[in-house]
Amino acid sequence: MKLGTFSISLSVKDIKKSKTFYENLGFKGFGGNITENWIIMKNESTVIGLFQGMFEKNILTFNPGWDKNAENLESFTDIRSLQKQIKEKGIKLLSEADETNEGPASLTIEDPDGNIILLDQHR
Repeated sequence: MKLGTFSISLSVKDIKKSKTFYENLGFKGFGGNITENWIIMKNESTVIGLFQGMFEKNILTFNPGWDKNAENLESFTDIRSLQKQIKEKGIKLLSEADETNEGPASLTIEDPDGNIILLDQHR
């Protein structure tokens, strides 16, 4: 199962302090909008998202259709196909992608330890 490029979405208390902290570790702004309380940062091939006030817990994030630079891939497994495979494995979905549509969609699942996993397709 090819889930797409991976990042971790961190729920932070103070986005400016967190941004400075990760900059000190060599991360650079890559996307997002800090005035909207979210920013995507990158250090080599490692991508993190900092989100203030948007969700409670950290989230493991996969983006079908994107490479590590958020560039569109020519070929990828659509999220609806991934959703069917996940269901076939007996994994419970917390939220589902609309299988009657095409394009952007997302789904969430939870691992056995309560970690939320987001599959977020942007195209």
